[in-house]
Amino acid sequence: MRLNLSNAQISKELGVSENDTHVMTSLLREGVYEKSPQEIVEGEVEFDELYLIAGHFIYS
Repeated sequence: MRLNLSNAQISKELGVSENDTHVMTSLLREGVYEKSPQEIVEGEVEFDELYLIAGHFIYS
């Protein structure tokens, strides 16, 4: 499977209900988040733009 698939697309590919897919993807996303290193920013921080699209950050 590819990245950026919706729960509906995943459930169709796996042949399971969307509710089951939601539970599975939520657990996976929580696990990925918990294991990701937490960056601590100190001092003054500046950025131009930040877009949040379906849980993915896009900096420009």
